[in-house]
Amino acid sequence: MAEDKVSIFDTTLRDGEQVPGCKLNSKEKLKLALHLEELGVDIIEAGFPVSSPGDFESVTQIAKAIKNATVCGLSRAVQKDIEIAAQALKYAARPRIHTGIGTSDYHIRAKFNSTREEILQRAIQCVKWARTYTDDVEFYAEDAGRTDNDYLARVVEAVIKAGATVVNIPDTTGYCLPHQYGGKIAYLVNNVPNIDKAVISCHCHNDLGLATANSIAGVIAGARQIECTINGLGERAGNTSLEEVVMILKQHKHLGLHTNIKTEKLNPISHLVSDTMRMPVQPNKAIVGSNAFSHSSGIHQDGFLKDSLTYEIINPEEVGADSSKIVLTARSGRSALAYRFQKLGFQFDRNDVDVLYNEFVKVADSKKEVEDEDLLKLANQYQPEAVAI
Repeated sequence: MAEDKVSIFDTTLRDGEQVPGCKLNSKEKLKLALHLEELGVDIIEAGFPVSSPGDFESVTQIAKAIKNATVCGLSRAVQKDIEIAAQALKYAARPRIHTGIGTSDYHIRAKFNSTREEILQRAIQCVKWARTYTDDVEFYAEDAGRTDNDYLARVVEAVIKAGATVVNIPDTTGYCLPHQYGGKIAYLVNNVPNIDKAVISCHCHNDLGLATANSIAGVIAGARQIECTINGLGERAGNTSLEEVVMILKQHKHLGLHTNIKTEKLNPISHLVSDTMRMPVQPNKAIVGSNAFSHSSGIHQDGFLKDSLTYEIINPEEVGADSSKIVLTARSGRSALAYRFQKLGFQFDRNDVDVLYNEFVKVADSKKEVEDEDLLKLANQYQPEAVAI
């Protein structure tokens, strides 16, 4: 059913690019945008057009090239920002202007030296400006995670009345706990009279490592768009990881929610983004890390070799990863050693493996990982005439 679809709003090219050292040129942005469209992303936030001539050009090129996904440009609640965003998006088949303003008292007082009523009026005005250029306007209530719920509901109701089609509820500082963020979304669902006229969007940051959990709590509570990045790139500790939320929704079918993401493309695009943005993926990163489907503990290896479901809830092929790996270390057991010898073509019985295991442990204690060449050497020392078949 349509109401069970969660739209994926990718902001790798905007929020992800704000990571120091990850600046992209227009050619790189366009290449990644085309891959994001192939991945099945619903909305591509292509950049912040007013920020620089280069970003304006990137958004323009992406708007011209993308045929199926919505192309979005960011702006502040400033008329010139919105005008420039509209210019950059004029060739888009499906343009969206993303505009907004901070709504927490921290932002209202310290950042804007303003009042709640003034900010409310600015929020309404920026949406009205954006609606003169496109019917698809997303409003962001920056620092919504720390915004008083009653006031946030007033702002959301007002901007929807002004023409916002999507309301973005960012946990800008990554402050919320999942039950707090989910509760905030539920509050809006239950207390904003015209909430049915807009899509609620989750935009969570990872300062406390809770971006993914908060986004999932948000869609469970009624949000139907998640803003995220490939590999979780983004300001400070990063944004919600696209591959994580997509696979959570796919694995937990009981939630009744789905996306249009082609999951077999997740690992390839992760590597492409990592290479293009010159930002390595940590080995233990969920879904796309190099160790995500590796097993080195003897207990885990034994269980996995008997039935992969004992220690893997995702088939590596489902996310475009290489096959699962049995990595030999000093923590590995006999089952893994026998398996690896068999993969090399040796047919050793249990007694052979027992003898070889004692020698294997000595090698394993001297290095981080035992490689195939080490195993071949052990096999030949144990049985000089041994030949892999």
